[in-house]
Amino acid sequence: MPSEHTEVQVRPGVEADLEALTALYNHYVRETAITFDTAIFTPEERRPWLLSHPVDGPHRLMVATGTNSQEILGYATSSPFRQKPAYATSVETTVYVAPHAGRRGIGTLLYEALFKALSGEDLHRAYAGISQPNEASGRLHERCGFQYVGTYREVGRKFGRYWDVAWYEKPL
Repeated sequence: MPSEHTEVQVRPGVEADLEALTALYNHYVRETAITFDTAIFTPEERRPWLLSHPVDGPHRLMVATGTNSQEILGYATSSPFRQKPAYATSVETTVYVAPHAGRRGIGTLLYEALFKALSGEDLHRAYAGISQPNEASGRLHERCGFQYVGTYREVGRKFGRYWDVAWYEKPL
């Protein structure tokens, strides 16, 4: 597979991406403990999630596509960290890369674009929860300026077992 970043472009997500984004996310729901959702979604069920990430403001959706194919290769989001008002300057971030598109630097490109888009927002910290084990995601987050801050032990149950979540933070 090519490894050149030039074959990938990153842009804000749009409603026309909904079906492909849902399919990508559903792979992780069905096959992994990377997300703690346990039931797959229809595109209509995912629409509120997509609409909660406008093209401006602190809660964004960035999508990576192939330059020629426009196939969605991954996405990154910033979402509310917690609902209480004092948390408004914190966001939770996440990255999902299509299984066949890993190890091409797409996660890094997505985070770079996301943090550039967020640079003018009134934000103080970004947080990322990574279900364990997931060394690749830990390395990605550290490369992008996150630092490990702690682990919630056995915080989620999926596929008949409990999973830990390591937490990372990044100053914005």
